[in-house]
Amino acid sequence: MSATAKRTVTVTLDGTNKSTSLPLLSGTAGADVFDIRKMYGDLGIFTYDPGYGATASCESKITYIDGDVGILEYRGYPIEQLAENSTFLEVCYLLLNGELPNPAQSAEFELGVMRHTMLHEQIRSFYNGFRRDAHPMAIMCGVVGALSAFYHDSLDINDPESRRISAFRLVAKLPTIAAWAYKYSIGQPFMYPRNDLTYAENFLYMVYGVPAEEYKVNPILSKAMDLIMILHADHEQNASTSTVRLAGSTGANPFACIAAGIASLWGPSHGGANEAVLKMLSEIGHVDNIPAFLADVKDKDNHTKLMGFGHRVYKNYDPRAKLIQKACHDVLAELGIKGDPLLDLAMELEKIALSDPYFIDRKLYPNVDFYSGIILKAMGFPTSMFTALFAVSRTVGWVSQWQELIEDPQQRIGRPRQIYTGPATRDYVPMSKRG
Repeated sequence: MSATAKRTVTVTLDGTNKSTSLPLLSGTAGADVFDIRKMYGDLGIFTYDPGYGATASCESKITYIDGDVGILEYRGYPIEQLAENSTFLEVCYLLLNGELPNPAQSAEFELGVMRHTMLHEQIRSFYNGFRRDAHPMAIMCGVVGALSAFYHDSLDINDPESRRISAFRLVAKLPTIAAWAYKYSIGQPFMYPRNDLTYAENFLYMVYGVPAEEYKVNPILSKAMDLIMILHADHEQNASTSTVRLAGSTGANPFACIAAGIASLWGPSHGGANEAVLKMLSEIGHVDNIPAFLADVKDKDNHTKLMGFGHRVYKNYDPRAKLIQKACHDVLAELGIKGDPLLDLAMELEKIALSDPYFIDRKLYPNVDFYSGIILKAMGFPTSMFTALFAVSRTVGWVSQWQELIEDPQQRIGRPRQIYTGPATRDYVPMSKRG
């Protein structure tokens, strides 16, 4: 279903006899939007929306969010149902193809992904060019961008089959790229992927396995990893997804577009938020210090931030946070971690913040980053790997959004406007006449 125009919005420019009638578009769900594309031609004015918080940049059939009531759906399916019943690769199929697969389609898709998990052997040498202490996201930006130099056969963005192969390659190879970035940082041998393991199991194997002994994947941990990947698979038109779409609008190859998304995800206000949560908890140190910390947060003259609470879209409890909270307890119980100071601190911080009128009035509820950092730390991931793992999960969403962009006849190269507030036109003054 495409957006339909049932009503119009009339805009009149004060002080003139100019007005224009703009179509009001309705989607399947969510607020209506009015199409402003002819406003400049009719009135000679643009709209102003820093951060694009009130602007729909595209029409999409992939993900729907209602932040006021805490709804997240992939292709119409509630995230709670997918988290309970699905697997990450099944969610990948859903995002890429629009429907859940039947058994034959599922088997074919999983085989297609697992056939592409290995990297070209010459890519190994790329890692040696980085310092040992390089951030995994820096490595991933470079290696993913370089994939286009190795896979020339799938770079024709106008060919559906090339797009399909690129999708397989990106979804399949990102875990290998991320795992090798971690192995490189700690000086351990790279582990090649195993196609007899599930997607989540394979990733854990490549991260924690060593050639000297057999590594058995803990089913509780692989289930938690699969859940984390499902919850992070897509999230509508966020900063990194918008970056992928903007890069894709230029006709750039898919590997370059995903590398751009990884770079955007790296920011602490986006994919790095769960890493920032752990840093915040460490700085608080003890539950007794929470009141003083929250007082600093509420002080408008203080720049202290409550990380892991609030969301640009959600004005209710992030539905992903509820799901990952339970998984967090399951993982800690499985690993025998009792009375974990960080978890105890996190739980008390959540309890106090949710009973404080300051945060209630501002609808600052815990988001998925609040618990994901704790669960990843418990599973043994260093904080530097948190955002890299996020990129592994989000790649399928980026690719789905990129494919939708390429197939959308309405899309043009991205070109935002601006309000110019610099100097008015002035004449050049020779150096000899400047005071």
